[in-house]
Amino acid sequence: MMSSKLLSCGWLQQLLVVLLKLTLSFAGPTNGTECTARGPASYILVFTGHWSPQTFPKQYPLFRPPAQWSKLIAITHNGQHRLFQEGALASIGVQNFAEVGVTVELVKGAKDARKRREVGAMYRTAGIPTGIGHSSTELLLQPRSPLLSLMVKVIPSPDWFVGVDSLNLCEGGQWKQEMTLDLQPLDSGTDSGFTFSSPNYPTVPQENITRITSQMPNHPANSFFYPRLTELPPIASIRLTRQSRSSARQTPMSNHILPHPIHPQRFSETPLDCEVSMWSSWGLCLGPCSRGGVRHRTRYILLRPANAGTPCPELEEQTECTPHNCLKRQ
Repeated sequence: MMSSKLLSCGWLQQLLVVLLKLTLSFAGPTNGTECTARGPASYILVFTGHWSPQTFPKQYPLFRPPAQWSKLIAITHNGQHRLFQEGALASIGVQNFAEVGVTVELVKGAKDARKRREVGAMYRTAGIPTGIGHSSTELLLQPRSPLLSLMVKVIPSPDWFVGVDSLNLCEGGQWKQEMTLDLQPLDSGTDSGFTFSSPNYPTVPQENITRITSQMPNHPANSFFYPRLTELPPIASIRLTRQSRSSARQTPMSNHILPHPIHPQRFSETPLDCEVSMWSSWGLCLGPCSRGGVRHRTRYILLRPANAGTPCPELEEQTECTPHNCLKRQ
């Protein structure tokens, strides 16, 4: 009788272990993002562009097209999904959005991930027709998908965007009340253009998504190359504010552009130093044999200074010389 009870108890323990393993396998990896909050949380997401000719004077796009922001694409998800990841290759959806602003593949990928219960919902806001401006939308996050990722394309640009990767809005059993993040430009690694208006030049083989800094890519032609700065000022930012369930709103907040400006610009002007070409070759030595001759060389301005940057040096230089064959100036 005792042995029968022991066998029955052992069988039940083995069954419980098997059921536990099956449960964990279906749940999938959480990557430390599990949220034990009792219910969903509503947030107002405000995207703000800080891209101005004062903070980013180098090659600032004024026309065809002027500086602006694409529509914002945001998803809520769990730890099994990534919209993009710095240091990894961009998906075809990220590539198409970063290069030309097309969202078809991103939307398809989000729908497929939602069927696998990796994505909760997708949200969009309107584009911003200037470099400085605001757009907003309302988000609803569930405990099973507490992460937020988003992308906004820099227009014009080869394949540059700003974004947030897997921002966790739930810590344990508590939803965060408010968050503000400054954003820096990212390179999707699919186009090798250096400037805002560079023609299409595919990167082969494709490179990883990287952060653009004041000195990387380390090339003076780069539109974000500011060697005097240790870091770039934020080109954009987001603010997330949790909404009370009982708060009544007079007007819906989804997908509209907020009045501009909401608050004064908080970033100082970025000095832009003058850039000049290399000297040309020396010209012919001209002048009378009796007094000696003079020859000249010139250079031209590549980039005019702005915001109290270093002024341009002399563009013409001359020196004395012995005239070739003592020929007089014709």
